[in-house]
This record gives sequence, C-alpha cells and structure tokens, in this order.
Amino acid sequence: MSSFSKYEPGIEEIAVIAKAIQHPVRVYILKKLSKMNTCCYSGNLVDELPISRSTLSQHLKELKYAGLIQGEIEAPYIKYCLNRENWEKAKELFSEFFNLSK
Repeated sequence: MSSFSKYEPGIEEIAVIAKAIQHPVRVYILKKLSKMNTCCYSGNLVDELPISRSTLSQHLKELKYAGLIQGEIEAPYIKYCLNRENWEKAKELFSEFFNLSK
C-alpha cells in the first residue's frame, strides 16, 4: 500500500482500474459484458476479436486481477461476467474522480 492511500481514499483502486482498462480490447470486453447484462464464453470473444486466444487470455486475466470481471469454469469452457459489485464501485470511483457526482 502506498502513502497515497492515507490521504486520498480510493486513489489506488482508481489506478488499478485505470491500468486494467488501458487497452482497447479490455474496454471492448467490458462494454460488451455491460451491454449484454449477461455472461459470455472466451471462445465467443476470440471469434469477434482480431487477437489470438493467448492474447485474449492475458486481457481477461488483467480484468480479473482488477476485479472487474469474474470467470466460472464450465468445462471445457470458461464463462466470463462482470463483477457487478466491483463494476458499480468502479463507476462510483470514476464519477467522483471526474466530479460527475456533484
């Protein structure tokens, strides 16, 4: 934990989320999952995106690390969904960051 946390609550969370959404593929995945209001399989995403499975896997890993998505194994597939609680928290943090909530 850095020394910023004691002065600015939420600042490290914003940084982790910002890092997770720094790539257009990750933004695409989040937009798709939030619009669908449901889950999708990684195989479906591979068919839509001009990237390899291994690259997609790395992007999904980054989004999971930030807590924005969650994966559920349905052998032999993995189903991904937004982590609704963290998604709402992220929207709240960024709204406050950009002073949109005032």
